[in-house]
Amino acid sequence: MAVDDAINRRSVRYLRKKGWRPRTIGLTGYGSVHSVHVLGRVLMADPTSPPDDEITPVGPINVAGEAKRGWRAFFTAQVGYLPVVVRAGDQEVHTTTDRGGYIDVIVRDHGLAPGWHDVTIEARAAEPARARVLVVDPEVRAGIVSDVDDTIMVTMLPRALLAAWNTFVRHTNARKAVPGMAELYRTVLQDAPTAPVFYLSTGAWNVVPTLRGFMRQHGYPDGPMLMTDWGPTNTGLFRSGIEHKRTQLRNLMITFPQIRWLLVGDDGQHDPMIYDDVAREHPRHVSAIAIRELSPTEQVLSHGTPEAIEEPDPRRSANAEHGVPTVKGRDGYELARELPELLVARRNERIAQEEAERREAAERQETPDRRQAADGRQAAERRQAQRAR
Repeated sequence: MAVDDAINRRSVRYLRKKGWRPRTIGLTGYGSVHSVHVLGRVLMADPTSPPDDEITPVGPINVAGEAKRGWRAFFTAQVGYLPVVVRAGDQEVHTTTDRGGYIDVIVRDHGLAPGWHDVTIEARAAEPARARVLVVDPEVRAGIVSDVDDTIMVTMLPRALLAAWNTFVRHTNARKAVPGMAELYRTVLQDAPTAPVFYLSTGAWNVVPTLRGFMRQHGYPDGPMLMTDWGPTNTGLFRSGIEHKRTQLRNLMITFPQIRWLLVGDDGQHDPMIYDDVAREHPRHVSAIAIRELSPTEQVLSHGTPEAIEEPDPRRSANAEHGVPTVKGRDGYELARELPELLVARRNERIAQEEAERREAAERQETPDRRQAADGRQAAERRQAQRAR
């Protein structure tokens, strides 16, 4: 880690001499009406180059241009420990970037209404930048969490090469959308148009502009992206993708305790196990699990064998223990045949349960009221009898 920091410091000094300056990249955050999670990063950048969010091409592939843009995204020089001011709604928060150049701050009592908002990030020696945040409506009761690679997008490359491919090859036509997945998400959202959609991936933050362009082109709902970063951690050389997903899912359930989530992934890596574990731990927060089944070729590219890497132990399955249903299919169209009907049934069941709980609470409240009314009538009758005598 010390070697990594030393190399980065030398890179920053070299790039500064070349005329490069710190540039703030606003990442998509999220939160509630009480607090928002603001994310961003500060990197060294050529002042003559366009911002990353403006360079996702959709026309004919330009190999030289792709390579140049990809090099800039892949080999970054982050600016660590830089003073930063974040302004969100009514609040202003002073902080610093971490060693990786990331800005990760919670802004409380911001006063923002539900919906999408722009917040301002001002880093020292950098132009102010905007970051989008989604403030989730407290009345919303449903949401979607979706994996990215092999769930909504297919590149047909070995998993070990995906990180470099997603960074170097930024052209949206270089990836294929999984048939029917965008339509599935839009169908699910018809009953809850303000429901949040989160994209949870083990990919690096610097591929977000590429993924954003891909999702816009193929009609996927807009939503915050929860990515990770490459490089060493305090406990090892590589970050745990499994732990990243588990942590982010738990954070969502803590931040939005009123929401029941549809968890969507694929069987090429660890999604079935992760989702099963989360559903067992938080059954009231998971409405259903949808797993895309990869083809044998996709399985080989994902992990080296033609069969799914793992299946949850049936003795521990969320469906068996807690009634959280799981549906499987080769694409969004197959999942859509079962999922909307299943979710409607689950929603009706939940509504009936909530109504029964309200009636029970009303009856508990009504019993003392009735007793008090009866006591009042008896007292009035006694007074009337005394006057009659």
